[in-house]
Amino acid sequence: MELKKKIELNDNWTLEVRNTLLNMKPGETLRTSLPASVYNTLIENDLMGEPTVGEREFEALELMKGEFIFETTFDLDIETLSSDALSLVFYGIDTLADVVLNGIELGHTDNMHRTWRFDVSSVVSSSNRLTVAIHSPTAYIAEKNKKVFAGGTPDAMEGFPHLRKAHCMFGWDWGQRLPDAGLFRGVELIAHNRADISEVRVYQEHVKTGRGIHGYIIPEVRLHVTTEINVCEEGEPVTVGDIETLHAMGLKIITEVVSPDCAVYKMEERKRGRILDEEGEKGVTNIVKIPDPKLWWPNGYGEQPLYEVCVKLTDRNSGEVLDENRLKIGLRILTVNQDPVSDGGKNFAFKVNGLQIFSMGADYIPEDNILPRVNRERSEKLLDEAVKANYNMIRVWGGGYYPDDWFFDLCDEKGLIVWQDFMFACADYELDEDFESSIRAEIADNVKRIRHHACLGLWCGNNEVETQVIDGAWKPSMKQRADYLKIFEYIIPGILKKLDPDTCYWPSSPSSGGNFDNPWAENIGDAHYWGVWHACEPFTAYRDHSFRFVSEFGFQSFPCLDTIKRFASDDELNIFSRTMELHQRNSAANGKIMMYLAKQYLYPKNFEMLIYASQMLQADAVRYGLEHFRRNRGTTMGAVVWQLNDISPVASWSCIDSPGNRKALYYAERRAFAPVMISCEEHGELDQRPDVNAQPAPVNFDGRIHVANETEKVFTGKMGWALRDPKSQVLTSGEESVTILPYDGKYVYEVDADAMAGFDQLSHHLEFSLTDDSGAEVSRGMVLFCAPKHYRFAKPAISVKRDGSRVVVESDSFASGVCIMDGGHPAVLSDNFFHIEAGVRELELEKEPEGELSVVSVYDIAGM
Repeated sequence: MELKKKIELNDNWTLEVRNTLLNMKPGETLRTSLPASVYNTLIENDLMGEPTVGEREFEALELMKGEFIFETTFDLDIETLSSDALSLVFYGIDTLADVVLNGIELGHTDNMHRTWRFDVSSVVSSSNRLTVAIHSPTAYIAEKNKKVFAGGTPDAMEGFPHLRKAHCMFGWDWGQRLPDAGLFRGVELIAHNRADISEVRVYQEHVKTGRGIHGYIIPEVRLHVTTEINVCEEGEPVTVGDIETLHAMGLKIITEVVSPDCAVYKMEERKRGRILDEEGEKGVTNIVKIPDPKLWWPNGYGEQPLYEVCVKLTDRNSGEVLDENRLKIGLRILTVNQDPVSDGGKNFAFKVNGLQIFSMGADYIPEDNILPRVNRERSEKLLDEAVKANYNMIRVWGGGYYPDDWFFDLCDEKGLIVWQDFMFACADYELDEDFESSIRAEIADNVKRIRHHACLGLWCGNNEVETQVIDGAWKPSMKQRADYLKIFEYIIPGILKKLDPDTCYWPSSPSSGGNFDNPWAENIGDAHYWGVWHACEPFTAYRDHSFRFVSEFGFQSFPCLDTIKRFASDDELNIFSRTMELHQRNSAANGKIMMYLAKQYLYPKNFEMLIYASQMLQADAVRYGLEHFRRNRGTTMGAVVWQLNDISPVASWSCIDSPGNRKALYYAERRAFAPVMISCEEHGELDQRPDVNAQPAPVNFDGRIHVANETEKVFTGKMGWALRDPKSQVLTSGEESVTILPYDGKYVYEVDADAMAGFDQLSHHLEFSLTDDSGAEVSRGMVLFCAPKHYRFAKPAISVKRDGSRVVVESDSFASGVCIMDGGHPAVLSDNFFHIEAGVRELELEKEPEGELSVVSVYDIAGM
């Protein structure tokens, strides 16, 4: 008898593609290993080009009309074959498949979001052949939609809501139609004897003795670790949920917790578990007390220490270990404050260890349509970028798939709270017995997998389905309207009540709490604000709103030039070329970019400057929102930008493009999310007289300077400001001492430009900075009082020199949007797309340049 054995079956696979589009002989196969997909395997074998290039998407989509046979063989020794139980576990099948082992059909799969387990104890032999026959997803959704219409966003393929597959693989307004198929996670054969651990749940009881500035004072945490055991008997495995039965079977559960500094804490045994289900309490609970706990905090608020919970199932007499389960956890209390407030609304603020934080981050979408190309290293690079940009939150959007375990491990380690949508988005869903059974299993699988993570902050039912059902956006039937309430306000919360009652559940995003109760309300719940962009409102329109929590807002731009050249030839470098339009999935977006461009900047002199100007527009637009929301702390308690990343090389709302290049927006977020941040609410032509041909009327020119402090310490320092001309000559200036309390902010000074003799809105700008008591610069900024296209920039002479890891930038005059370029993409620096006055600014390289550094600024958009 030995510890449960897990045998990976990820090597030695073959793929047969049954589609006449490929020049493959019947029965011809390609070698591959898991994770594997059809597209990825064909690319690796030079039978298919990169599908994101040019018009190749159409051929790739046509391929999905075929059938795909994945197959492997494996041998088992006598010891494994004699195990009491043998299970075959697929951690990710995409999506419609028949699973056959040794000629015997194990089952059919129809949900890529599930973990599929098959009992193969009576099927395996010493030599085995495993076949997974995957069927066409596109044919399936078309056929299902003929029978019952289920509407959804027209950017995706018709019928996509019928299939539990990442919706965005069928297309989105930022993604191509590349509905790949395959085994996107590993496969294991699990053998065990006598009994094994089927489930471990950890409930944290925090002993609070008071409250400080930084939240609760917690001298002890008691971990209630509840374990369920499956015991092998004749027929189906039996779940043991009480200690008396367990002891009668000669079994024992041992629970230990190892701290970050390797201290070991042992258990006290109880008889019953805490978690309730329809049959009452289940599981054997051991309590482990952790004195002087090291609490887990989000990025920017403290450290992220992780404890390891180790549960062992042993023979009560011999002490032999039969199975064990290890979980990494962080000790924290993470809730969402929804207390009523005086205006008749409610708070919506994430509260960690008793401290209400200002949530800062972005929405995460799948990193690729071809899922085998997504790995821990790639995700870590992306999340590292988020940390450097001062994020403390990531919202996993509901139109993709549930990320891999490593994603949540990384968020634990880096202090990124995860707002986790369930995988429903922008669609109407037809609920029948099979669909309900499938989503119940999906929800349970993923809740059990993810719930122990310190980073998990909220479960959300869906993306935008509540508002769209109310609007009738996709023409839901009366039944589908009722099905919405059943899925998101009965089925899912019911499952969570049993499996994870301690994590907040929010029925939709945006929402005011469900029941179709005005999900657009600003003073309750979360908001998706698209007045700027979709409704073509000016950037200053953000200031008209006081949302409780903004979980989506954003603005589009084109990706970096290097990225564009990956999919478009030189003769197609025009945003209205066929290839460029195929990589702009929002049909109105190019027009919107040009409309906003006309309001802000001069007409670009070439394609490169158009790309640059679009990124400056994006940064300007989102900056207006972020700074306003930071200034509104207390009412607004979160700003999550749409979106962090791209799924493929396209024009989109991302701040990091598909290959990982930082766009201008990235640096705007990094500055606006700084723990201590200075900003200015300026007033001038943009908010009062944006049209130069409007009837002349008085315009007030002023700037209210604000300092936000999202730290536990009182900030004291100096705020300096100056009105300057294009050559950086000072018209007037001033300095003020500032004191900002922890987790607070205030307006510290108002500059009345109108009162300054000689002031001209076209020739003067306001620059401002914040220094701490040591004189070190903490934050800086600049505002214009007119559109950049009307400001009388001098032609700047800007030089860039590298000195080791430092980059020294020097200018002879004021310049805005200064971008240090590394070939066809921005250099990776501590800051970029910044303003500079006449003088020198030093930056730090954060990645070795690939070529010579160069520089552009707003002046270069149209200037010679």
